[in-house]
Amino acid sequence: MQKVVLVVEVKKLLEYNELIRHRYFDALARLPWSEFVKNREASFHSLRNIFIHTLNAVDYWLDFLQKEDLCSRKKFDDYTTIQDVKAYMEQVENRMHKYLDSLPPKGVYKKYEVKHDAGDIETVTAEDILIHVFEEEVHHRGETIALLWQMGVEPPGMGWERL
Repeated sequence: MQKVVLVVEVKKLLEYNELIRHRYFDALARLPWSEFVKNREASFHSLRNIFIHTLNAVDYWLDFLQKEDLCSRKKFDDYTTIQDVKAYMEQVENRMHKYLDSLPPKGVYKKYEVKHDAGDIETVTAEDILIHVFEEEVHHRGETIALLWQMGVEPPGMGWERL
């Protein structure tokens, strides 16, 4: 019996993430600002900070992949309106689109060296990094879901069948 291997293209994962990110942004935008920025003793304290952290991670890794340092990241408290957060989200998404659109088909296999906090160096591919970006956001989306439930707010629906 021949084994069938299914492959999900990393670009599709990132497209999915963006769609779901917008659903969560819309849900978060409906909260009173005081609830959005309230310290909930989570990984980055507030829902705003967690959401911005995920955008910062995308920005950071895009800088790494493109060997650039374009992104001077603002502090969480510098985002004082939901429009500020939306503008940053759109900026990051535009960067990702430009990167992915410029990536040749075999570009996901380009190798990079990453230095870990302990000083170890590891060789990874662009695909590894992009999957990490996807996973980072999924991780914090789970945290956001738990915080919304604690607030009595039903999180947006997600799943492949909802695309």
